[in-house]
Amino acid sequence: MVRLRVLEPPTVDLFELLTELQTAGMRWSAEGGFGLHRRGGAGPSDHKAVKLGGKVVMVPIHTAPATTSRFEVRGALGETPALFRDGQALLPIEVAPVPRFYERSTAEGIPYWKIAALHSTDVLASTLLQKCVRYGNRAKSCQFCAIGQSLASGATILEKTPEQLAEVARVAVELDGVKHAVLTTGTPPTSDRGAEKLALATAAIRDAVNLPVQAQCEPPADFGWFRRLHDAGVATLGMHLEAVSEPVRKRIMPGKAEIPVSVYLEAFEAAVAVFGRGQVTTYILAGLGDTEDAIASLCEQVAELGVYPFVVPFVPIAGTPLESHSPPSAAMMASLLPRVAQSLSRHGLASSDIAAGCGRCGACSTLRSAEVARA
Repeated sequence: MVRLRVLEPPTVDLFELLTELQTAGMRWSAEGGFGLHRRGGAGPSDHKAVKLGGKVVMVPIHTAPATTSRFEVRGALGETPALFRDGQALLPIEVAPVPRFYERSTAEGIPYWKIAALHSTDVLASTLLQKCVRYGNRAKSCQFCAIGQSLASGATILEKTPEQLAEVARVAVELDGVKHAVLTTGTPPTSDRGAEKLALATAAIRDAVNLPVQAQCEPPADFGWFRRLHDAGVATLGMHLEAVSEPVRKRIMPGKAEIPVSVYLEAFEAAVAVFGRGQVTTYILAGLGDTEDAIASLCEQVAELGVYPFVVPFVPIAGTPLESHSPPSAAMMASLLPRVAQSLSRHGLASSDIAAGCGRCGACSTLRSAEVARA
């Protein structure tokens, strides 16, 4: 393969570079297809999985900020593309290939990629129920959520059965070496908040293949579901705060904010008692309006409980009420993430100890780099 020559590359601070990339996004001018990427839906959307300096990261490419980003990927067909900043070549960039399991379909003719997606390079992810009790009701729904977009575009199906997920998981492990799985769900109108669906799906996957699974849902009304999820084979549990300050939560996700942070803290404590320290995580989106100090303080609080706070920069998704909302500055993320890493270190938590899920993957944030720097 022809390699694009990068002349006299400047000294690059990889943490600073990747942190800025994940807030600013990048323009893709290289010839050839986009490879593995996602538009809309749940999870990391409008991103591309790439490898830079030996690290796999998810970088926004379809967002409004990305269209004017100072970062650009260039390369002719047949060349290894390179990342440029303000016209200056920085580093060669590798693109995650399209997984082989995407070529398969179920006996009913449903393509596997409509059942589960590959996140980063080795994470199988699926949203079990592609609708939420609040979605479409802007008085209740999360303003950043795009869960209905992929369904409307025909990129997925409304609900995945345990049998479908087990079939896809087995093949994804065999063909693509998938290492762990993330199962999330739109919140149904039941008090378990999706825990039952997650338990059934996890049990089916675990019967089919030895694949660690993270389940993600809102705190169920009955904390007894934590034991049931664990007994079904769930290795780690994610309960995502997204925003940490009650005024921000009520403004950005009014329906979800009806479950206050105090209840999440109670749920975290109960879940850690079942899953163990470091095997309960929460996803926090920096840039929704919370201050750096508020996020750092909450991260210290949950880390003390044994919960891993996975802090990522907010990425505005087209078609949502927050599509024009600015992502956090790179300076804020570069200041915040080392503070979170300090909390993790103080309380003996590490992404490398997480059995499955977003925290273990780490590609949507540079928190792991900050964490390693603290080690």
